[in-house]
Amino acid sequence: MLEKLCQNVLIASHNTANARCVLEALAARAVRGTMATSSAAAIAKVEESAWDMVIAEISEQSHWDMLRKIRHIAPELPVVAVIPAACVALAVRAMHEGCPDVLVSPLTSAAVNAMLETILPTHEAQVAAGEEDNHHLFRIVGRSEQFLRTVRLVEKVAPTTVPVLITGESGTGKELLSYLLHRRSNRRKNPYVRVNCAALSENLLESELFGHERGAFTGAIARHKGRFERAHGGTLLLDEISETTPRLQAELLRVLEQQDFERVGGSELVRVSVRVVSTSNRDLAAEVKAGRFRQDLYYRLSGVHMHVPSLRTRPNDIEPLVWHFVNMHAGEVRRRIRSLDPEMLTVFSQCSWPGNVRQLRSAVRAALILGEGPVLSLDGAEDLRQELVDCMMTAGESASSTAIDASSTLRLQELERHAVLEALRRTRRNQVKAAGLLGITDRTLREKLRRYRQDGLLAATQEASW
Repeated sequence: MLEKLCQNVLIASHNTANARCVLEALAARAVRGTMATSSAAAIAKVEESAWDMVIAEISEQSHWDMLRKIRHIAPELPVVAVIPAACVALAVRAMHEGCPDVLVSPLTSAAVNAMLETILPTHEAQVAAGEEDNHHLFRIVGRSEQFLRTVRLVEKVAPTTVPVLITGESGTGKELLSYLLHRRSNRRKNPYVRVNCAALSENLLESELFGHERGAFTGAIARHKGRFERAHGGTLLLDEISETTPRLQAELLRVLEQQDFERVGGSELVRVSVRVVSTSNRDLAAEVKAGRFRQDLYYRLSGVHMHVPSLRTRPNDIEPLVWHFVNMHAGEVRRRIRSLDPEMLTVFSQCSWPGNVRQLRSAVRAALILGEGPVLSLDGAEDLRQELVDCMMTAGESASSTAIDASSTLRLQELERHAVLEALRRTRRNQVKAAGLLGITDRTLREKLRRYRQDGLLAATQEASW
């Protein structure tokens, strides 16, 4: 059985009363809380270990510097700001800096618990692969033979240290399987670290992978541990490895062969023991033939090659996946679903799902938000229904096509806007809760609202009706 993660929260505060309030709330949830009484100590702890959340007192300039440094080290790590009472300017600034929530000092148990209820499950859902227990939120779901073959391969390979390459279309669950590999391995008590190779420029990715020394380049104000170093003893996921440049491919090959490297701007040799898992939505063998990917690195990464089948090739998995996502998200909109509409399942089973499981999850969440009653259906979600029907119509022409025409994109944008406004209405304009309901960050939600206003898609009467 895949054991549940013990979550870790870092508390950056010198306020004893506030720290005690947070620690008590965390203890009640069986979440581990760790104190850092200075900005420097907090930054060091974020560099050294993996965290699920940071709760940081923000009252002076050095604290803002700490916040930016933490976000640079771990961009996906949620940092909740604690500000002095009645300081609206600080609250606004914290939101602009990307904080998903803001608490006001002195803290109360009710405020801390409400924040934890919103932030911790959202972050856990992003990183946790889950348990086999049927009612648990985070699990590997599928009953088709081709998918079960892949899962059985994970079980065989996980206890070894062989590098694994996982390929498949976007949204098929490659990262989920990589995490399952880690949780089933002998390294499961050590860090699981992910880096998106497609999201960073060559220089930034080099610094993120191998770290840098103080003064290595403009803005390098302190030594920075890279992802290889942070993953020591555990597993490193190189997500979208096919997007790396030839120079970085050469660097990666050397590190994988030698298990050591130098930080950028340094001369000290850093030795690590890391199990590497790589993912790609491209055919890496074809990339090698085309001269875009190093053959020797390909062989080094693909000790075992797993291919995750697309959702359209395993329609038997759709119904259990729908129930899985219902169990995950029905509580967010206070709906109790007792059955699935047969017509909806027919539409789902005939859709080509270019976005795979990720798209199915979004469709289920939209149906939950827009519908009512104990039966999950597409009633009230006409735009979603039309989008899926369009997928059905194109599926016979080209099952492998992932192209979406302009009119389809416009319908999808309208569906998105409808879902955003409905989420805001249901949460009584609470943007943090609405963002959590939609599965996006509050910063992304604010940007969407700004764009709607700019494009004239958000009238004052609509805002008043939230």
